[in-house]
Amino acid sequence: MKGTFFRLRGKELSLILIVLVCTTIFVWTWDRTPFLATFLPPKSRFLWLSSDAFTNSVSPESQIHMNKDISTSAENKTVNYQEGQLSNILAPAGPVAETIPDKRKVSLYSVLRLYLYHGGAETTESLAEGQAKDKHVVEAEKNSSAENSTILTKTEENGKKNLGEKNSKLEKESVDRRSSADSANLSSSERIKADENSTMLEQNQACNYAKGKWVVDDSRPLYSGAHCKQWLSQMWACRLMQRTDFAYERLRWQPKDCQMEEFEGSRFLTRMQDRTLAFIGDSLGRQQFQSLMCMVTGGKERPDVEDVGKEYGLVKPRGAIRPNGWAYRFPSTNTTILYYWSACLCDLDPLNITNPATEYAMHLDRAPAFLRQYLHKFDVLVLNTGHHWNRGKLKANRWVMHVGGMPNTNRKIADIAGAKNFTIHSIVSWVNSQLPEHPRLKAFYRSISPRHFVNGDWNTGGSCDNTTPMSIGKEVLQDESSDYSAGSAVKGTGVKLLDITALSQVRDEGHISQYSITASRGVQDCLHWCLPGVPDTWNEILFAQL
Repeated sequence: MKGTFFRLRGKELSLILIVLVCTTIFVWTWDRTPFLATFLPPKSRFLWLSSDAFTNSVSPESQIHMNKDISTSAENKTVNYQEGQLSNILAPAGPVAETIPDKRKVSLYSVLRLYLYHGGAETTESLAEGQAKDKHVVEAEKNSSAENSTILTKTEENGKKNLGEKNSKLEKESVDRRSSADSANLSSSERIKADENSTMLEQNQACNYAKGKWVVDDSRPLYSGAHCKQWLSQMWACRLMQRTDFAYERLRWQPKDCQMEEFEGSRFLTRMQDRTLAFIGDSLGRQQFQSLMCMVTGGKERPDVEDVGKEYGLVKPRGAIRPNGWAYRFPSTNTTILYYWSACLCDLDPLNITNPATEYAMHLDRAPAFLRQYLHKFDVLVLNTGHHWNRGKLKANRWVMHVGGMPNTNRKIADIAGAKNFTIHSIVSWVNSQLPEHPRLKAFYRSISPRHFVNGDWNTGGSCDNTTPMSIGKEVLQDESSDYSAGSAVKGTGVKLLDITALSQVRDEGHISQYSITASRGVQDCLHWCLPGVPDTWNEILFAQL
């Protein structure tokens, strides 16, 4: 037929030509177009590759896309494929293996070079230069199998290392999933409590625990004063006295701007694993120590807890009523809690060791010898002093103020208030100077615990008979601590203030009052606290800041 070519008309020929041109362009741009490389496998998958062809099969554009699925370790130049393992590069599997039909035909250099190239290793050679080097290495491999074996071993070790890290990560995720599954089995109230505690942890850093109010909480106390006999002195266990009202045990401190983390003994021990907490101070420090022991154990007998006082020289001297302190260790977490008695928080030296009635040099500018000796073993340190700073106590204890190793002649320091303030600043400054050498140490200075004597002092008919606390309906909102000496001493240092003065000031009903074992008629203890009681809150605040 006229006007036809092999019975094809002009329009049909044009269509065929267009298809041929498009197919040619498609094949030519298959591996050269990022868009196509995203959706299509490389042409090289369908070719029988030699080592040179293998190197050429990965275009720069394809390498860009492969690099998106590869993470690099700069230290060991190992590669983790998101859908494969590093070791598969040398024992092909996954995406890379699909381009290697016969690994015997691929040089070790080609494989390692691809591995390093895609792992972000420093390489500036072109692929053409790489091809030439591949040929050279193929010949060299015949005479260097031992060297290549070493390279292979190291690469496999790196692969195993990353595989181990990945397995560890998967194991952690598995544990997290199990934890999530366990939490799903919790009651709704327990889940809410867990969520609240998690939120509290995030708020701890910004929280001012000294601001807030006391609220009634029927879940209190945290332990029984009648049962915590292993740690609690009977004279402070008001449940064992004649006291009949115990509403003071049910009050909980609520900070104004945040939730305080709920104290749990097991959580405390976990947080303090392989660590030592030391209380150093007067009898109020001892109360805080005993309170914490009861809180951690829930007030229950713990025969597994070890007495390790000998490690710190805390043994009862001959003729003494008690040792200078106690130290206990929880073997399950290797957690040690100790207390050392230092009423003035300064070093005391007998002036004449041969005279039992000798006076003691009270070194206002020197930390207690016990603290200097064992500071390196402490991870958390809580210091306090205050109530022994009066003329009667100094005279009864035969303490003589010394500064710079000599009897004090400074009239400003000779005043009791001035001497106490000077000592607090000295001890805080010294601890702060030690922090660079002990970076793991967290040091706290606890502000003074208030007294509540009314109409006299402890020996002049003073009393504290209230059963309804003055805290009802009141909030503590002050920004500065009521203990000026403590607040000014820690300012600008790495020592933190455990500010408990104002929140304890509104708890006048929590003292031992007239129910002391040794109290005489008309003599009340409005200094020490019933336990469980206010010192438990001091430890809750301390726990929240660990």
